[in-house]
Amino acid sequence: MSLPGSVPLPGLSNASSMPSMSPDQMQEQMMIKYMQSAFESCPAKTVISGTMGFGLGGVFGLFMSSMRYDTPLGTGVVGSATGATAITDLPMREQLKAGFKDMGRASWSSAKNFGMVGGIFAGVECCIEGLRARNDLGNGVAAGCITGGVLAAKAGPQAAAIGCAGFAAFSAAIDSYMRMPSEGSGGRVD
Repeated sequence: MSLPGSVPLPGLSNASSMPSMSPDQMQEQMMIKYMQSAFESCPAKTVISGTMGFGLGGVFGLFMSSMRYDTPLGTGVVGSATGATAITDLPMREQLKAGFKDMGRASWSSAKNFGMVGGIFAGVECCIEGLRARNDLGNGVAAGCITGGVLAAKAGPQAAAIGCAGFAAFSAAIDSYMRMPSEGSGGRVD
């Protein structure tokens, strides 16, 4: 069975080489082949990038929330607008509870945002790459523009245009840096 984007495995292409591999080895090679083709699909790339973005965003949000000063812990006041209590007047357990609750909210918010950006960008870039049948800088720039435009669309057309330009420029900078030849490659770009 031939899958799109798959390369024939050594030892599995002709009948004369099949007896050299045991059935377990052949099954293992076929599973590797199927796994590679599954991970090269656009839905898998989108899910993996969204999940990785979600995880990174959660860690980033947790770290950044511990540095903020506009939280109930930073302002020194916890509670509703009418019955606010100074954080220092609360017992230690209540102070920790308020702090962890605030860190959890910030972490969850960051995780959702990073996951959405990662999923949209990876899915759009993969679709563009499939349509263009090329793997070059233009895919990332176009995907960045679409991602930035979609994320800023609720704020209006001017914000969408600025989001498009900003994400496209950022994608171009990162992609061109990642495509630079390394010291040991002899000028070759992989």
